[in-house]
Amino acid sequence: MKSTLFIDRNQAISKIDPRMWGSFTEQLGRSVYEGIYQPDHPTADEDGFRKDVIEAVRKLNVPLIRYPGGNFVSGYNWEDGIGPKDQRPTKLDLAWRSKETNQFGLHEFMKWCQKVGAEPDMAVNLGTRGIDEARNIIEYCNYPKGTYWSDMRRQNGAEKPFNIKVWSLGNEMDGDWQIGHKTAYEYGRLAHETAKVMRLVDPDIELVASGSSLRTMPTFGTWEETLLDHVYDDVDYLSLHQYYDNYDDNLAEFLGKSVDFDGFISDVVAVCDAVKARRHSNKRINLSMDEWNVWYHSKADDGKQAPWQEAPHLLEDHYNFEDALLVGSLAITLMKHADRVKIGCLAQLINVIAPIMTNTTGEPSVWYQSIFYPFMQVSNFAQGIALKSQQDVPAYKAKDYDVPYTDSMATFNPDRDELTIFVENKSKEKVEFESTLANFDVTGIVEATQFCGYDIKKTNEDQSMKLQTLSSITVSDNKVSANLEPLSWNVIRLNAKD
Repeated sequence: MKSTLFIDRNQAISKIDPRMWGSFTEQLGRSVYEGIYQPDHPTADEDGFRKDVIEAVRKLNVPLIRYPGGNFVSGYNWEDGIGPKDQRPTKLDLAWRSKETNQFGLHEFMKWCQKVGAEPDMAVNLGTRGIDEARNIIEYCNYPKGTYWSDMRRQNGAEKPFNIKVWSLGNEMDGDWQIGHKTAYEYGRLAHETAKVMRLVDPDIELVASGSSLRTMPTFGTWEETLLDHVYDDVDYLSLHQYYDNYDDNLAEFLGKSVDFDGFISDVVAVCDAVKARRHSNKRINLSMDEWNVWYHSKADDGKQAPWQEAPHLLEDHYNFEDALLVGSLAITLMKHADRVKIGCLAQLINVIAPIMTNTTGEPSVWYQSIFYPFMQVSNFAQGIALKSQQDVPAYKAKDYDVPYTDSMATFNPDRDELTIFVENKSKEKVEFESTLANFDVTGIVEATQFCGYDIKKTNEDQSMKLQTLSSITVSDNKVSANLEPLSWNVIRLNAKD
């Protein structure tokens, strides 16, 4: 089989917002406790943060982390997580039926973000709370001094404001599983009023409104339209969430889910632009894909967990090789929509449906899941400009889609004079891949890797998975040729000038 890709430096989709490769954490299972924060662990630093986890997160180069939810935020009182730790209350978290000790809160999160080199995306509770909480927390975080909440922040050890610029207005408010679930009209009105007071405190913030939790939601489309009628002039981004599973154990269908992902993004863009046209507006709403991943392996075990534990083992999917292939393909899809998707959050970061796992004792103390590798490569190398790419390859027929046997995308980073080609072979056969590069001066190969050769059900507890060298590659006369192994994720980095 042959697959060709035509890339032209003069044909750009958009500059990639680095925040597209963000992530997400909340007080869920062992994401925070025994993940980020474990004061009694041998690697813990002076703040109780696991240094082995910090090192792993730095390898992923995530620029933005969304917190504290997720479903958790809809029943959370942020004030419980500030001040002296011996005075913080232990409460029941109704979202995940766990005990929350509040030993990790706002100040701890901000310190940890600094240590891993990420900006915060702070969510406010629009489930059980609303306008009053929102104006208080932004005053606490962003106002310099001389008021009740800003001086309380200073009293709690942060003299300078946190200056948080990205704020999410609630979480998955369209879902009836959400504490404080609302109709689109109810949420739209609340989000509008909340945005108004937050911008009065800090006019320079960016706001994310809560869109549909899944493409399959019965309210999808009408939710976005009704919501945007209320908040179009108030917010900068509309969120969308999407998780995929392989309960049918059908590899071809599973890898074809990237086509569904592409359609979901396109549909939301269409709704946003329809509202824009109807309002005769010059403003464009962009998207925040602030939850995306594979999620299904752990759901049966989660249902057997006893309630009201501290940091229970919840949502601990152990990802296999086919999951890594889909995550890579989903990442390529995000690049294809770089003109509208400006924020993305792989959900989540540590232990909970995550690329990074921890053990509380023994070795390895931290281990990387299969999905770690493709995400690490896009977060580090899918930077700069997303280029329009014309792909020619046969497709196979899935239940709902025609799925190209290869999925490919290119980005150009002018700061490093580097062109990167991402190409995934979804076929069980080898593929002859060739890419023509127009309006580039290619001078050599920086690195060429492949991730392949594993049984599709293999997980990585033994840490045997690794990126391998893609040796069957040639570069000549601005053409790149390579033989792609069956079921492989491939990244080709080239020295190139425009």
